[in-house]
Amino acid sequence: MPKNNKFVVAIGGSIICPKEIDIDFLKKFYIFIKKELKKGKKFVLVAGGGSVARQYQKAAVKITKIVDEDKDWLGIYATRINAHLLRVIFRDKANPVVFDERFRLKGFDKEPIIIGSGWDPGWSTDFDSIQIAVDLKIKKVIILGKPSYVYTSDPQKDKKARPIRELRWGDYLKMIPKKWLPGLHSPVDPVAARLAKKEGITAIVADGKDLSNFKNILQGRKFNGTTIS
Repeated sequence: MPKNNKFVVAIGGSIICPKEIDIDFLKKFYIFIKKELKKGKKFVLVAGGGSVARQYQKAAVKITKIVDEDKDWLGIYATRINAHLLRVIFRDKANPVVFDERFRLKGFDKEPIIIGSGWDPGWSTDFDSIQIAVDLKIKKVIILGKPSYVYTSDPQKDKKARPIRELRWGDYLKMIPKKWLPGLHSPVDPVAARLAKKEGITAIVADGKDLSNFKNILQGRKFNGTTIS
């Protein structure tokens, strides 16, 4: 089998459940992944929390004052329900154990898919994805979410924002907040970015809904997205 047959893929919760569960996308994603498995590929799929996390966090805040750690835990459990959804969808190909704490799984067993979720407060599932890649000795993480690229500024607020195709981790870290806060919107969270820089992990940020583009990434072809290394 080729050396690059193993992939860690962080799937943003905004892709799984933007407002409601995106059944149409998940059907297409299911078919896509099954085809890639037939080519000998293996995947760690790490689910984000998305709107599920935000709804619970917003509800709690409206009722009483809560600390950031509790907001994180609400987010973590949101990632776990999304992860279990993926595990059920890929039941015949996925390890029955959800990767919900570090070293929970040591690697691929007979199943070609591992499903992961959040595990500890203080970061997003970006960090979990990169930590899994480090532990499994996979040098690249694909982060599929809403933004097609890392931009020079927030494209929703700045019409002059331009996409960046390649970045060094040091430069990327200067562009984002230094501290993690629950619900922080950045292509790769700061805790994850520091770990990736330290461990020499490359991250690819791309539009999660564009499966043709995802295929190009898997095949090492030209793609739309940002490579951070």
